[in-house]
Amino acid sequence: MADVAAQTPRMPSAGRWRSLADVYVARSKTSIQLAVQYRFNLVVDLVLTTAEPIVYLAVWQLVANSSGGEVDGFTSGRFAAYYVTFGFVRLCMQSGSPGNWQHLVQRGDLSGYLLLPLHPVHIDMATWLGFCLARAVAWVPVGAILVVAYRPDFDTSVWQVAAFIASLVPALVMRTLINDIIGMTSFWFVSIVAIDGVMRIAENLLSGRIVPPDLLPGWAQTLSKALPFEWGFAFPIEALIGPISTAALLRGLAMQLLWVVVLWMLMRLVWRRGVRRYGAVSG
Repeated sequence: MADVAAQTPRMPSAGRWRSLADVYVARSKTSIQLAVQYRFNLVVDLVLTTAEPIVYLAVWQLVANSSGGEVDGFTSGRFAAYYVTFGFVRLCMQSGSPGNWQHLVQRGDLSGYLLLPLHPVHIDMATWLGFCLARAVAWVPVGAILVVAYRPDFDTSVWQVAAFIASLVPALVMRTLINDIIGMTSFWFVSIVAIDGVMRIAENLLSGRIVPPDLLPGWAQTLSKALPFEWGFAFPIEALIGPISTAALLRGLAMQLLWVVVLWMLMRLVWRRGVRRYGAVSG
């Protein structure tokens, strides 16, 4: 029984990819329908995720104006471009809380997921992909108002727009995997609040949320580029607002794909070891 419980759920070999695609489409449609049905929650998400970058923008524009109009090359208009785009990316990058895993493990609800013919992480990704699409559409009029109000200075080309759109999917996958890996530590710990808290601090400081990566000290920029947070958040923003070279765009997309692979392998390792412990305790 332990060997059976330890196995990662798999799709049937025949038509596996087609079946997986069908799951993503169906789950995404359900998420979009939920977002439309619960419009108040969607509005609250829009307000909260728009308020955060506006606060940061106000602070940095004040700093820029008091420093002669710019901070290390960031003018008031460039800060506006960064944080207006920040709002859109932040809205799309929302994913499930690691605490959801803690509830699944502690209450034994994870047992139901083990009966499904696919990995639970796919359910997470498909769910939040749908919410991302719904939120992105809802953000468009908000973004238009912000552009008129703050007059952001974009240096954008067609290739940058394409790279920006392409970068959003691996960015969402990366953040979902990070949250799920943190959540899976529930197999070993009664509470994962401290682990999640430390990770959130690192994410806030090194992803480009509080401070754009180019304004970090040299050692912090090196650390930021060595971790996945910047590639999953600041890179899509920088890809759109420019200026950025084609080589930098390709390097950023490559780093995203590399981190998707690394995080997926790490998640599979944590899952295999954790679900054995879950099977031994709950089974």
